[in-house]
Amino acid sequence: MKATVKWLDAMTFVGHSETGHKIVMDGDREGGAPTPMEMVLMSAGTCSAIDVVGILEKARQKIVDVEVELSGERADSIPKVFTSIHLNFVVTGHDIQAKHVERAVSLSAEKYCSVAKMLENTATITHSFEIKAA
Repeated sequence: MKATVKWLDAMTFVGHSETGHKIVMDGDREGGAPTPMEMVLMSAGTCSAIDVVGILEKARQKIVDVEVELSGERADSIPKVFTSIHLNFVVTGHDIQAKHVERAVSLSAEKYCSVAKMLENTATITHSFEIKAA
């Protein structure tokens, strides 16, 4: 896997993936794009959500929406790594069974989510879920 990051101006950069995708990032929290650490947090949520959706679809659960609410705490001193991250999965669908959601979240956390597995070296990662009827 390869990528490049190019400085645009001020603290704004654009990342280019080898698959041709672009994303703008900003080192200024008040800037017009997410910061790199916000991208890391969102990447953890996306990685886990991909797992959860795939597992629930294989379990033939009738999902119509999956949202991951993320919260992260960072160290006070530099480097300000994540020290804890919580992912709350909100699964919306028809007749969703909690046992399937619990299994999907657990499998993602314990086996599949590469981003979370990297982050667990510095952060305590916790998970929860809720189910909403469509």
